[in-house]
Amino acid sequence: MQKNYVIGFPRIGEKRELKKVLEKYWSKQTDFNEVKFVAESLRKRHWNYQKEAKIDFISSNDFSYYDNMLDTSILLGAIPKRFENLKDEELYFAMARGNDSCVAMEMTKWFNTNYHYIVPEISKDTKFKLNSKKVIEEYKEALELGINTKINLIGAITYLGLSKSVDNSDIFLHINNVVEIYKELLLEISKLNDEVIVQFDEPLFVKDLDSKVLSLIKPVYDALANVAPNIKIVVTTYFEHSNEATKILVNTPIWALGLDFIHGNKNLEVLELIKNSNKVLIAGVIDGRNIWKSNFQDKVELLEKISKVVNKENIIVGTSCSLLHVPFTLNYEEKLDKEIKSWLAFANEKLKELSLVSKQFFDFKLNLEELSTIKRNIEDNSQRKISSKIHNIKIQDELKNLKIFERVDKFQDRIKVQREFFKYDFLTTTTIGSFPQTPEIRENRKQYKANAISKEQYEAEIKKYIDDCVAFQDEIGLDVIVHGEPERNDMVEYFGELMDGFAFTQNAWVQSYGSRCVKPPLIYGDVNRENPMTVEWIKYAQSKTKKVMKGMLTGPVTILNWSFVRDDLPRSEVARQIALAINKEVDDLQNAGIKMIQVDEAAFKEGYPLRIENIKAYENWAVDNFKLSVSSAKANTQIHTHMCYSEFNDIIKTIEAMDADVISIETARSGNRLLKIFKEVAYKQEIGPGIYDIHSPRVPSVQEMVNQIEALIEVLPKEQLWINPDCGLKTRKWPEVKQSLKNMVEAVKIVKEKNY
Repeated sequence: MQKNYVIGFPRIGEKRELKKVLEKYWSKQTDFNEVKFVAESLRKRHWNYQKEAKIDFISSNDFSYYDNMLDTSILLGAIPKRFENLKDEELYFAMARGNDSCVAMEMTKWFNTNYHYIVPEISKDTKFKLNSKKVIEEYKEALELGINTKINLIGAITYLGLSKSVDNSDIFLHINNVVEIYKELLLEISKLNDEVIVQFDEPLFVKDLDSKVLSLIKPVYDALANVAPNIKIVVTTYFEHSNEATKILVNTPIWALGLDFIHGNKNLEVLELIKNSNKVLIAGVIDGRNIWKSNFQDKVELLEKISKVVNKENIIVGTSCSLLHVPFTLNYEEKLDKEIKSWLAFANEKLKELSLVSKQFFDFKLNLEELSTIKRNIEDNSQRKISSKIHNIKIQDELKNLKIFERVDKFQDRIKVQREFFKYDFLTTTTIGSFPQTPEIRENRKQYKANAISKEQYEAEIKKYIDDCVAFQDEIGLDVIVHGEPERNDMVEYFGELMDGFAFTQNAWVQSYGSRCVKPPLIYGDVNRENPMTVEWIKYAQSKTKKVMKGMLTGPVTILNWSFVRDDLPRSEVARQIALAINKEVDDLQNAGIKMIQVDEAAFKEGYPLRIENIKAYENWAVDNFKLSVSSAKANTQIHTHMCYSEFNDIIKTIEAMDADVISIETARSGNRLLKIFKEVAYKQEIGPGIYDIHSPRVPSVQEMVNQIEALIEVLPKEQLWINPDCGLKTRKWPEVKQSLKNMVEAVKIVKEKNY
């Protein structure tokens, strides 16, 4: 009796094995054979972990060297023309990262998560051709281990819906072509075994879709579900409810629907339809997006509620989404506070939770160890509610008594004061903040944390890095300098370590994109900042230059969105506590003479609800908390902010309402499309469009940057523009950073000499 189901599993490895071998390969320290060997080892290990946890439905093709959407472009043969002459791994990684002659494909957020996907490029001339190698080989690989996997695929509608039309043609004109490729693939799959389950991920269905897209669902899944009698089709959605799509899917011949009952509570409204269709329901009740231990009693009660409508024999207990979005395992967390650790469950632990919850729900006989685990689950969840670690009355009172919530001076008045104070004209050059985190810097931090070196030794290395970093920026002629952030392991973790209410792990890495992993803090209690967090380092850096030194902070909304957040308090209230802490830091910096301060909101867009009806509430509290975080800034303190890959069309007024003096944004991969939006709404604040892509190792030429800057000036007045890379430089190597920034400064000089 198969009764539990994992949507997908992390692939980076519990010790980031995939990240390490990929970066070794990219730096030409090994060949692709070693990458393939490590990848195969990881797949086998991950399948066996799930098998040992008694998971019934295990995935193949959820593994990826870089990204599943990129894999789907390869699968469908949707290769942009500039990559046509490349093959195999050279093609794959060029599409993701670019190379000497080809710009990488655009990258953006996967719905409202911190994962990024490679955006497919589609034109009216795109030709599709099946490349089934990866799908078939990974299924056979698992079969050799005695594991009959379900095969995970990105659904045709989601794939096209998330694609970029490079010629403004209608993306969905290709729907029949894509479906034909999938039908061809399903025929191949049907020959692999007597019965094969194929999971089509259609997270696009949780958004507010127009009637045109909704009208595609029935013909697409009528066609796919009728390809072969031995294939069972599952359509999964996650991160929200998908009721409009569900109402259509119940009238198609698919076998099962996977719905998220953690982040899509309204899915409960369509249970009657599912019951009447006699479809199997994969009920996502184990949270695939947060790290708090499940309350078994609550989960079983939710399943019982569902089973009052849907027949119990038609229910399979599942994760709410792929476990890609949570860390791998608690096994290596030796230093984490034991009480806090008892409140947590990562991917491997969630497998065991899933198995136990499904056993309880279906009244399977439990052994003594399982009964003990259930008892401990009740105790741990009860203890968390009353723990003294959670509440800080002082901060709660301080927030209640706040009087000032935003800056006193209006932008039009501030910017006059600031231009006079800083004496800059136009096309001012700067960077987003971070500089390369070298192996030496990482080793220095590691040694210090392990108490292998003294604080004095550690700080001496940090100061040496700052000295060199500042000297380099001075030497090449950057206008506004940064200190390079060598003391920071991560733009969120660094601040969390200096505030109450945060806990940190040794190995709780989560994939952000490609080989890039992040280790989000855990916000378990009330947030408080007792002492300055950045002032001494920024003051030291300022002492090394006569130029303006920009202070670097992370904003409250980004700290929230890039953390695993306590689930016993509204997110808006947690953000407010963080905003108060940042507010104090801004005040300390300006009082120390640092008058240009960047408060990054790189993840502002990530927190956006997927449904229009919920957006206004999020925007209100997110903007209010950003404004609170900088409300201490005086008129001559210039506040910058930075936003990563985002679509700004629908939030431009919200960005304006944040009232930052300068915003830097990504435009390198997306051209001037984003910038035109700022022009259309007559955006009045200053803007730093990123003129080169830092996610690729490629060094753009001076002429390329001149062209880019001149294109910017065609859209916005030069006086409104700052010039900078499109993101921080932490992940890049020094040689490419130095040359790119030299080229950027030279390009600005050339443009200025043309008397724009």
